[in-house]
Amino acid sequence: MKKSIVCFGDSNTWGYDAETDRRFKDDIRWTGILHTELGDAYRMIEEGLPGRTSVSEDPLFEGLSGISYIYPCLMSHSPLDLVVIMLGTNDTKERFGLTSYNIAQGIVRLALKAKGSGAGPEGKAPEVLVIAPPPIGAEYIHTPIGKPMGSGCSEKSMELAEHLAALLTGTGIHFVDSRDHVSMNEIDYMHLDPQGHRSMADLVQYHAKRILN
Repeated sequence: MKKSIVCFGDSNTWGYDAETDRRFKDDIRWTGILHTELGDAYRMIEEGLPGRTSVSEDPLFEGLSGISYIYPCLMSHSPLDLVVIMLGTNDTKERFGLTSYNIAQGIVRLALKAKGSGAGPEGKAPEVLVIAPPPIGAEYIHTPIGKPMGSGCSEKSMELAEHLAALLTGTGIHFVDSRDHVSMNEIDYMHLDPQGHRSMADLVQYHAKRILN
């Protein structure tokens, strides 16, 4: 029987190309690479949304809070063997006023909701893998994305993984810090380029197989 995986994230799961302001093609996106390389034994479901946060309601754009969407999302795709969550980049926006620890708290709240959803086989808990995204490069502030993001985003993203690792200890939720394996681009310093997608696909494939096999 096929193993089902949902990849729940933001523009770096959706596949935003900072060079063209469009979406990378299937064979470039890490989710698309993962789908191809895992093969017919797996069912891959992309659930990336640009601008998505873990728990914050964005005052400028609607429908971006992950906490209000994750339950119906997972139940609509159930039964699921693994839920991969990679969020946190958008949560660093200055307008949300969150510390790096607050951002980690929101992601853990989201992950626990996924774990308790009953979306796994026979209504059980699915496996959940939280990935700390690569940190935002400090140079982002000097790019067009700097003004809408606001200040302090790079610093908060650098601190996120440490807080996530501590808060997820003992929860039964898997955790990976991607910073040693994947880097953001050198255009806006907060999105993956093709090499970043390739590296992310390798990282997620390794851990998905480790968890599910």
